[in-house]
Amino acid sequence: MNTLDHWLKVAPNATAIAPLTLLLLLACAVALADLFIADPRKVVTYRLTQLSLAIVAGFQLWYFDHGFTIYAMQRMVVADPMGHVLGFFACIATMMTLAYARSYAASRDMLKGELFTLAMFSLLGIGVMLSANNFLVIYLGLELMSLSLYALTAMRRDNLNATEAAMKYFVLGALASGFLLYGLSMMYGAAGSLEIGEVFKAIGTGQINKSVLVFGLVFIVAGLGFKLGTVPFHMWVPDVYQGAPTAITLLIGGAPELAAFAICIRLLVEGMLGLAVDWQQMLVVLSVGSMALGNLAAIAQTNLKRMLAYSTIGQMGFMLLGLCSGVVSNNTLSAGNAYSSSMFYIVTYVLTTLGTFGVIMLLSRQGFESEQIDDFKGLAKRSPWYAGVMAIFMFSLAGVPPTVGFFAKLAVLQSLLTTAVTGYIWLAVAAVLLSLVGAFYYIRIVKIMYFDEPIETAPIVATTDVRAILSLNGAAVLLFGMMPGGLMSLCVDAIVKTLAT
Repeated sequence: MNTLDHWLKVAPNATAIAPLTLLLLLACAVALADLFIADPRKVVTYRLTQLSLAIVAGFQLWYFDHGFTIYAMQRMVVADPMGHVLGFFACIATMMTLAYARSYAASRDMLKGELFTLAMFSLLGIGVMLSANNFLVIYLGLELMSLSLYALTAMRRDNLNATEAAMKYFVLGALASGFLLYGLSMMYGAAGSLEIGEVFKAIGTGQINKSVLVFGLVFIVAGLGFKLGTVPFHMWVPDVYQGAPTAITLLIGGAPELAAFAICIRLLVEGMLGLAVDWQQMLVVLSVGSMALGNLAAIAQTNLKRMLAYSTIGQMGFMLLGLCSGVVSNNTLSAGNAYSSSMFYIVTYVLTTLGTFGVIMLLSRQGFESEQIDDFKGLAKRSPWYAGVMAIFMFSLAGVPPTVGFFAKLAVLQSLLTTAVTGYIWLAVAAVLLSLVGAFYYIRIVKIMYFDEPIETAPIVATTDVRAILSLNGAAVLLFGMMPGGLMSLCVDAIVKTLAT
């Protein structure tokens, strides 16, 4: 019997939530340690944070390697493969975000202990959402993550744009939480339980009034749509992405997307699969609307962060396509393939987004935000290496081979086409056409970098760790595109094992 199996028998509750407990303790330790650090560069705080996140990421990977699923805390939380895989990637995403953000934050009086501790508490909220098997636990994790991000968005109190973005994010985030909470309360009233598994069983009996279930489901899907930033619940995304400091924009648009995907799986698939016919139709509307508006609106943008915000709306619409095709004619044979393709898509999208915003922060300097598209003019003449890395990210977001974005889009389209349903085939055709529209504004960035004359002549200064991480990020986007089998197998394994329990 190995160590983990022993502790599962002796103390199942403590063992199941050990990664979350460890993250909470380390976040508190970093917050306390920072009180005694006078160095304005916060080197010790930064290293302690990165070490803490690396330890938690290692724990998540170790747990996934054992492949178990355990329900704990009176079945309020679950430790399963999907949660551990997404938890691992969320830790890595937060580590990379803080590495990219360090120099940017230092030049804007944002390099404070709160940046690191709030980032860790945001990650803790993500971890709670990933481990939730109860409606209230999902809401608890959602609020912990959201409140941390609201505070981070408002860190630059002297900046009008950041303050405005924080207000919009807070008000619309509260509205989204209200939608989700109202939908969950309706579902609780109908099913008589807050536990996701019990709700699944209650719906399966067929004895609950369908009108009540669908009414609650509408509010739940609306709440999830807000958190994912899909049309017509997208209005906060462009303003918050543009107004928030770039480092915080990446904290909002990185790891939290993994949590949003996870609660979609927890609520819609694990809890309400019996209503799949209804919520899949809703997701199709959100998906097509998001791809259409996101890609078309992005073309007109001159601010790169705002363009990437509309791009995110389109990308989330594409990701939802996989969730739309899991149940066909009450048959769940394609569920594992469909949901794992969406999981692969969201993981690789976050990986690419990290690098994209990393380059934007790299080109920014004190008193200058490199967030206009024109700021990238002639980048290839200033730095061929960084221009090449940025080009890889743009090609990946556009879905151009051999980058990972191409394979991610291919996997989602394949999940639609294998259903052999005419409606899904037309949906795949629409997705391809709208992706071609999106390719225009991504490739425009590459054209500007390589064929326009530079406006900026200031030297690009980067620390050794940022150069190394950015290069590795670009290499990962290429390598996972050329050899996607390992990561895809990881996603398939996590989804299949999670849904099998």
